[in-house]
Amino acid sequence: MTATNEDIARAVAGRTVPAAFAATVASRPDAPALRWRDGEEWRSLTWAQYAAQSSALAGTFGELEIGPGSRVVLLLRNRPEFHVADVAAQLRRATPISIYNSSAPDQIEYLVRHSHATVAVVEALYLDGFLASGVFPDQVHHIVVVDDVPAGDGRIPWNDALAADPIDLDEAARAVEPSDIATVIYTSGTTGPPKGVVLDQANVTWTVESLFRAMGDHDPSGSRVVSYLPMAHVAERMTSHYQGIAVGYEVTTCPEAGRVAAYLPDVRPQIFFAVPRVWEKIHAGVQAVLSSSAPDQQQRFADALELGRRVDDARSASKELPSDIVAAAEDAEAATLRPVRQMLGLDDLLTAVSGAAPLSRDVLTFFRSLGVPLSEIYGLSESSGPLTWEPFRVRIGTVGPAIPGLEVRLAEDGEVVCRGGNVFRGYLNDPDKTADAIDSGGWLHTGDIGVLDDDGYLRIVDRKKELIITAGGKNVSPANLEAALKSIPLVGQACVLGDNKPFISALLVLDGEVAPPWAKAHGIDDLSLPALAANPDVLGEVQRGVDEAMRHFNQAERVKKFVVLGDEWLPDSEELTPTMKLKRRSIHAKYAAEIASLYSRS
Repeated sequence: MTATNEDIARAVAGRTVPAAFAATVASRPDAPALRWRDGEEWRSLTWAQYAAQSSALAGTFGELEIGPGSRVVLLLRNRPEFHVADVAAQLRRATPISIYNSSAPDQIEYLVRHSHATVAVVEALYLDGFLASGVFPDQVHHIVVVDDVPAGDGRIPWNDALAADPIDLDEAARAVEPSDIATVIYTSGTTGPPKGVVLDQANVTWTVESLFRAMGDHDPSGSRVVSYLPMAHVAERMTSHYQGIAVGYEVTTCPEAGRVAAYLPDVRPQIFFAVPRVWEKIHAGVQAVLSSSAPDQQQRFADALELGRRVDDARSASKELPSDIVAAAEDAEAATLRPVRQMLGLDDLLTAVSGAAPLSRDVLTFFRSLGVPLSEIYGLSESSGPLTWEPFRVRIGTVGPAIPGLEVRLAEDGEVVCRGGNVFRGYLNDPDKTADAIDSGGWLHTGDIGVLDDDGYLRIVDRKKELIITAGGKNVSPANLEAALKSIPLVGQACVLGDNKPFISALLVLDGEVAPPWAKAHGIDDLSLPALAANPDVLGEVQRGVDEAMRHFNQAERVKKFVVLGDEWLPDSEELTPTMKLKRRSIHAKYAAEIASLYSRS
């Protein structure tokens, strides 16, 4: 029976994150909760130790007059101290707010002043940038500094902050109300100042319960998880922090997102969420290894993948395969597919998830054929993260049906709208934008155009404001084309163009990790990205990739021309937001000459 919004709300009535934390600590006191690498050694905190540190830090927060309604900003990498500090703030009924650690001083100033934060927890690595923002000491009166720094002048070393008398965990947890603000997620929007998405305790617990039910009979309790995305991103906050607390995950923190692939073989996660770029880079790595293998090995792998694809298709459709195919697939699994998953650290997955942007059909099919239970999830900060997801009965090309309890439908213009307990409470200090996002009926307007099939599976067409309309009047989705282009091994980023133009074109950025080894293997001497972007052999290989990637699209949608750039687009730059979304307006301005050249030659 399908759960309703009311079913989920009843199940979590009165529940809060601190209450869930206290319950998990009581039931799993000696189980590992947080793990991290210290040099070559792995260290960990049990749930009891996690609770002791959070309770002690909450004691320090109390001495700093942090209480109900206070705001605490957190500026640190993905490390165990984040989890401790976030829980400590909630135990004081305060609101912890994470800031992207790549933020410039003026961005820090905006978020701190907009949120009215009075205390900060800052990693020493980012202390100078935080101080340069000018918010200390007039707005932020005290800074808890993670790592060793001299005490005094409002700065409190982390170890000193943990030396306070701890509060009573159970008593503090009982005091937290479902209407208390759990966090404010600042959107990393591509234009204008970020908006503060207010999520209360009821939003979070409703969403955690819905995701738990989405797993069906596959109980994720106690699962191993790698936490590596910025905690300012709602997906990481929901996956490894809130779900981690409620379901008792063993969370391994990885402070550098670029090193997550290296962590996977050690952790062997059972739940793994990643943005498309991570899946694309793992896929490119496998392809790079294959390209240097003997032809017979390449063929064996291709044959094994084809068998894996047939098995996955049959399972998704609840169909049976002939016995000879089943036997061949079992042999391919044992001899080829499982060893590759073991090498990658993806051999013990209960579920794997891609989200935050479209993942190309080819990459998704590759991993599912490999035996990785990968699915796509769709949502936004304003929906507490998830909006649609199906972890097991996957339909490639869709992002699944509505999560349990959530109503999802299409407005008259095709915009995806939803209503349920995960819909945010509004934008902080901005009732006008809140009214624009949530209508009088309680429906959240996502700004995305979608299509629903007969079973409620959603396919996202594109952002409502980003659809390209060609000079011929054809509506084209740049995001879907970009996902396909990024499946080309040599391509790291792509920006599709063509609004009010006679055809679709693209700016392509070479993958800085894949392109140089490929070039070296093909006898190219100058391996710098600018040189490779002009090399005829590289351009020929990219052209072959574009031709292959475009085969899924009709003639009007296909990229006709492209420019390969010798630049590198990094997160939180002129070209990308911290979560690697394209800053289209900035890109169009920066590369105006290159764009003009595409159409001047038409």
